[in-house]
Amino acid sequence: MFGMTGNTYVALKYSNPDQERGEVNLLQNKPRRRLWRRWNQLSRFQRSVAYAGFFAVVLLVLYLIIPSAKQPSSSVSLSPEPIQLDSFMGGEKPLPPNIELESALHPSKLDDYLIKKVVTSTASNLVLAPASVKLPPDGNEPWLLNKGEDLQEHGELDVKDEQGVNVGLEVPASLRQKPSSRVKVPPKGGIHFPGPSNERQKAVVAALKHAWTGYRHFAWGHDHLRPISATSQDWFSLGLTLIDALDTLLITGLHEEFEEARTWVDKNLSFDINKDVNLFEVTIRVLGSLLSTYHLSGDALFLNKAIDLGGRLLPCFTSPSGVPFSDVNLASRRAHSPKWSPDSSTSEITTIQLEFRELSRSSGDPSFEETVAKVSEHVHQLPKTEGLVPIFINANTGRFRSYSTITLGARGDSYYEYLLKQWIQTGQTIDYLRDDYIEGISGAMKLLARRTPRNNLQYIGELLSGGKDFKPKMDHLTCYLPGTLALGVHYGMPKEHMKFAEDLLYTCYQTYAQQPTFLAPEITYFQLQGSESNDIYVKTNDAHNLLRPEFIESLWYMYYFTGNKTYQDWGWKIFE
Repeated sequence: MFGMTGNTYVALKYSNPDQERGEVNLLQNKPRRRLWRRWNQLSRFQRSVAYAGFFAVVLLVLYLIIPSAKQPSSSVSLSPEPIQLDSFMGGEKPLPPNIELESALHPSKLDDYLIKKVVTSTASNLVLAPASVKLPPDGNEPWLLNKGEDLQEHGELDVKDEQGVNVGLEVPASLRQKPSSRVKVPPKGGIHFPGPSNERQKAVVAALKHAWTGYRHFAWGHDHLRPISATSQDWFSLGLTLIDALDTLLITGLHEEFEEARTWVDKNLSFDINKDVNLFEVTIRVLGSLLSTYHLSGDALFLNKAIDLGGRLLPCFTSPSGVPFSDVNLASRRAHSPKWSPDSSTSEITTIQLEFRELSRSSGDPSFEETVAKVSEHVHQLPKTEGLVPIFINANTGRFRSYSTITLGARGDSYYEYLLKQWIQTGQTIDYLRDDYIEGISGAMKLLARRTPRNNLQYIGELLSGGKDFKPKMDHLTCYLPGTLALGVHYGMPKEHMKFAEDLLYTCYQTYAQQPTFLAPEITYFQLQGSESNDIYVKTNDAHNLLRPEFIESLWYMYYFTGNKTYQDWGWKIFE
């Protein structure tokens, strides 16, 4: 049918599916071969650097993950059917005997789980807090154990790590602190402060009023004022500036400002907020201020708020070791380690005892004092370097982080300060607090104290790598030490502490006086050799002043105990 001329050929192609996939795979493997070829082209040194960087990243990830992985979770979830600690068990717990009260005691209940005694004043010039203080009922009981856990004797928490080694240190009976049996009641009507009486005082009060007016206009009820932009900033959403200033307003005689702030506390301050807060910061700034304001004013509103807050902070102490977690959600009462590290700061976990102990003494509930006393007892038994402590401690294991920095500056400072102040607060009856303080100061004078080569300035440095390397760096925070030393000498500590305090305070003053603004930097470095013209130098990143109070507090202590008005004049120059 079809006419054909010449030869006709048809080309047929045999297709093997497996072979086609193989060809595709070969094409896909070409980039891999190119990467491998490039890797082989690298020098031995370049490959070594790459290997080192890879292993460094792996080690860092393991370091951050492993400590917190020893426990199923680093957060504490409160069971809806908890087993309660003895001080929160059902039924009204009577106050200890032989309590002398100047005002009537009224029962105050924190829902069905918490029954306390709250001191209220009958003074006619005070607005009394409600007789009943209630917390949200949905599983918000302060510091509860999960169902099925056994309550153990004080100081005998038996927790084991992965190697089966006991983590909780047994506290000997001789160290166990007995809470005070006396409820502290402020004077009826509080303490009256007449206000400034000389020109310097008037200038300070005027400066306070100026700052307060700016906060009131631009950031009222918020945590902080941004003075340049005239806006507000919130950290914990607790009105930190307002709460922190309550006792200051009273002492300086700014009574109208205080009453306005009190109204805000009464109407607006709520701790039932779904937000993580730092145990240390909230304790010293909010709990401490509420308690001091209660004692200065006699107004039970502030005590009731303090009890509410204290109960919400107690879940921090439910870690396996008893060393508190650093953060807690005030609404859910779930506690956990900081997001940036598995460890808590040593100074933070040992700088909450004064406030919690005072809360027990004011409320009649010993649980707050007992809880923080266990932390002090635990830290007392840990190994130290001539009384000096590393700046990080793990809440799960209860151990210091190996090779941590040793410093009397950030994250280490107030551990030593609170040893002394706890000893004083407890009537100078707990010997290990005094002994640890003396040993720590002795270790600091031996291992951390240095003098500059040219002007012989006394300063306190740091030990890096767990105590191996000395660094001539002193935080402004370290300037709390002269005042603490003077306070200790007043209570019978070694006399040589006062000479050391005087010399160190002079150096702290020089960190101000040698700056063009007469404001100290956050961190100061000191020369180790005598070849430089100045003993003191400041790095660019540290050339800022955070308005820290430590040096001013030390000036006050030194003036108070010595009567030397030079310290007053130094403070006035800084104020100006």
